[in-house]
Amino acid sequence: MAERKPFLLRADPRLLEALQRWANDDLRSLNAQIEFILRRALQEAGRAPGASGARDDPRPGGGPRTGARRSGA
Repeated sequence: MAERKPFLLRADPRLLEALQRWANDDLRSLNAQIEFILRRALQEAGRAPGASGARDDPRPGGGPRTGARRSGA
């Protein structure tokens, strides 16, 4: 199994409660549910570690991939 690195996550209590309910429905721990969601988001964005074609974006903040500007810019 890969080494796990602990880190502190500050989140709205209502968000954590909703995630805990989802984790319970999927028979996962809250930690495993958060990791599942993060992995799925990385895969959908083409940024999953070890995924073919995945690449790190060298631009600060990731930046948009198209010529579109970020909202509020």
